[in-house]
Amino acid sequence: MLKERLIEYHIERLKDKNRDTRLDAIRELILLEAEEALPALQTVFEKDDDEEVRKAAQHGGREIFKLQLNKKKSATQATGGSHDTPSD
Repeated sequence: MLKERLIEYHIERLKDKNRDTRLDAIRELILLEAEEALPALQTVFEKDDDEEVRKAAQHGGREIFKLQLNKKKSATQATGGSHDTPSD
């Protein structure tokens, strides 16, 4: 519950007038591995006036996506869903 509230807080901070606040929010969302923030980061990437913020949002979205992809891959391997080595 706390993590969800933190994520919502940082998503709202993406709309702040201060660019440093928006950059901080992006960094926090990466640390939180906030997959639910991906649409908001995409919007920032597409529409923010500041180039550095747009680049940070793009980077943040990629990082979160990669983290989630790696988690899913690890979970699949842990449950035996992956067959990387042949069985005899």
